[in-house]
Amino acid sequence: MNEFSKWKYILVGVVLLLGVIYALPIVFQPQAAVQISANRGATVDDALKEKVLGILQTKKFDFKDVELNGDRLLVRFPNTDVQLAASGELKTQLGDKYVVALNLASTVPAWLRAIGANRMPLGLDLQGGVHFLMEIDQKAATAKMQQRYVDDIRTALRNAKIRYDSVNAGAQGIVVVLHSDEDRKQAGNVIAKEVNQPEKLGAQPPLELADGDTTADSFALIAKIRESTLQAQANQVVVSNLTTLRNRVNQLGVSEPIIQQQGSNRIVVELAGVQDTAEAKKILGATATLEYHAVDESTNPIEAEKTGNVPPESRLYHTQRLGPDGKPMPIVLKKRAIVGGDELIDATATPDQQTGTPSVSVRLNALGGKKMLDFTSQNVGHRMAVVYIERTPETKIVDGKEVRTAKVTEEVINDATVQGVFSNRFNTTGMESMKAASELALLLRAGSLAAPMDIVEERVIGPSLGQDNIAKGVKAVILGLLAVLLCAALYYHVFGLIADIALILNLVMLLAVLSLFQATLTMPGIAGIVLTLGMAIDANVLICERIREELRNGSTPLASIRAGYEKAWATILDANVTHLLAAFGLFAFGSGPIKGFAVTLAIGILTSMFTSVTVTHALVNLVYSGRKLKGLAVGGGYARGAN
Repeated sequence: MNEFSKWKYILVGVVLLLGVIYALPIVFQPQAAVQISANRGATVDDALKEKVLGILQTKKFDFKDVELNGDRLLVRFPNTDVQLAASGELKTQLGDKYVVALNLASTVPAWLRAIGANRMPLGLDLQGGVHFLMEIDQKAATAKMQQRYVDDIRTALRNAKIRYDSVNAGAQGIVVVLHSDEDRKQAGNVIAKEVNQPEKLGAQPPLELADGDTTADSFALIAKIRESTLQAQANQVVVSNLTTLRNRVNQLGVSEPIIQQQGSNRIVVELAGVQDTAEAKKILGATATLEYHAVDESTNPIEAEKTGNVPPESRLYHTQRLGPDGKPMPIVLKKRAIVGGDELIDATATPDQQTGTPSVSVRLNALGGKKMLDFTSQNVGHRMAVVYIERTPETKIVDGKEVRTAKVTEEVINDATVQGVFSNRFNTTGMESMKAASELALLLRAGSLAAPMDIVEERVIGPSLGQDNIAKGVKAVILGLLAVLLCAALYYHVFGLIADIALILNLVMLLAVLSLFQATLTMPGIAGIVLTLGMAIDANVLICERIREELRNGSTPLASIRAGYEKAWATILDANVTHLLAAFGLFAFGSGPIKGFAVTLAIGILTSMFTSVTVTHALVNLVYSGRKLKGLAVGGGYARGAN
């Protein structure tokens, strides 16, 4: 007698039912949509919904629905042609306050999504996604490095009590203008010792001192940055920005993103199957940071704005507060930042403990904490301001050509009197809402970019571009599946039909696991599915041949079934473990599409071991158990066993 426990039937039934449920979302095709989210200072509410409805109705766009979901507005359209046309019109009408992005809205029923059954995301080559080509502004990085040396040289000269007229970055390097030849010699020694220290800045000094032009009233000294240092700086900026972008993508929760360097100063970002393209544009496209500056209390900001007379070491900004005329109030700050965004470690949105207003709790690194401690120790009772700097990419049409620029917004979000001494932990207040505080904290927590980047190429790839690939992939799967099903049924008869059922269930289980873990499916992934289907039938071939061998040796049909499964298991396990090792090797050493192929192959191997052995064993027992058999419909000439 060939027994198969009831609990095994129940287990198989439950697993297959869950597989069908979690594979079901694949039949619900996504819908073309436009997603609208707010930039800093704007809100998404019912008023915006009514405005969008008015635009769509006035322009007579055919749309399915307009949904207000939290801080995002989603407009569904019947096809991509209407989606593209409506997207352009909405961008024009809503302006810079809102991000209008193409998207694919889920049509999976709510009850499926409630249990975590979501549609499997497809890759750029199948369903689309977001593609960015970002170019690093190396000139800005070099200017930032030069400004750091300018500040260090000024500090060193002041500490050494050497008189100088000016220290500025020029075309040939950092130009230091002094009063005498003796001052120039002393300045050279001080710069070489204090600013150009090998133990701080590397074995090769990055600054090269040279005499400049001499006049009757001044003596110049030029500190040049070596080419090798500039190149090392450029490489370091690329590596730093790559890390920052990866952190930002992690904040978005995107699966299997591609973030890699292209050329010397460009970075490619591909978010395959991304569901929130608007958030991706906002987080990746914007460069945001905070800088803390001392307020120039010796200058009247209103007079400075009227006359334009601002001290050379200060700069005119504007605050969020509005004056009597309804315009932002001016404020004059020292150019030199106390600490910058690159010294921030963590930022969290939290209500201020004293006032309850929205704020961002900031934590600095050790160097930033020391700078803040030094400043606050000497400036209790004086004012300090927080400058929010945001760089947003823009696209304009000039003379019929697309020109990409960057809009830089600098705003003083808070200025207050330093009430006490603090170092690396403090709160930044002045946020207009908790949402604004959360957005700012997210950008700061994701990391400040070492140098600004502009999006020089941006593509939101719609589903129509991948339809041909999808059609070919589905055709390959269907043809491969039909060929295997037909051969198995013709050669192994009833056992072949049972193997066919298991093969179809294997495909369902594979799709269910991929959907459950939200693995991004690409064309190489489809190739992995086709290969898995071909390999899955191997286990049933081994089982059937073992059963036929037992029948040929004179065993009874039920004993042949039992022995066939027992003796074939070791071979099946050995073969699948070998394939799994190959899949793990591809995943470990491959990248991009190869990893997608490896993941699909590994999951397919595991599901095929379950369906080919356990499921078929259960089905065989349902068909043959409890019956007196004279033979088995297992094909070939050895179907009859001993009575």
